[in-house]
Amino acid sequence: MSIEGPEIGTTAKRRRRVPEVARREALVSARRLLITSGPTAVTLKAVGDEIGVTHANLIHHFGSAAGLQSALMESMVRDLTDALGAAVEQLRSNPGAPRALVDAVFDAFDQGGAGRLAAWIALSGDLQHLEPVRAAVRDLVDAICETFAAEGEQTHHRVTSAVLFIALYAFGDAVIGAPLRDMLDREDDAGRKIVARLLPTFLF
Repeated sequence: MSIEGPEIGTTAKRRRRVPEVARREALVSARRLLITSGPTAVTLKAVGDEIGVTHANLIHHFGSAAGLQSALMESMVRDLTDALGAAVEQLRSNPGAPRALVDAVFDAFDQGGAGRLAAWIALSGDLQHLEPVRAAVRDLVDAICETFAAEGEQTHHRVTSAVLFIALYAFGDAVIGAPLRDMLDREDDAGRKIVARLLPTFLF
């Protein structure tokens, strides 16, 4: 989930691009603006200035600022879904300890700004953008059931409780974990350690 591109605060030279390249560069720029400065920074002007295209050019590709933001949400949701899918594959091929599972989910929310994206979607009320994540979450539940949980009628309830616990903590850690850890003088992976320590109480 790379966000490579020109540095924030620079204005790229105007240059001609094929449509696919212009659209891709615009989404990379918009993602970085979201991560570094928040949703209000994701504007057609800011993106155009950074990648060196005109306002009219971005209107042509996305229709409006809302269209750009919607395309960004869709792109980042795909990345989050892929990351959760990778966590499932890792879990099924190499179960490891609870910490490995925690790291996989935390990475899915942290890398590329997915936690900030989820906050943006939740605050906008446009929850339909999260619908593609539903299948990935279900796959994660199934993988944990297969790997960690014992057989029994309470298995699904315990596993969904575990996923809810991990996901909520991972989301919070991605959005506000760094300043909270700094306030409490805790190490960078303190949240992950706490979740990994408590996770077995849900699964066993």
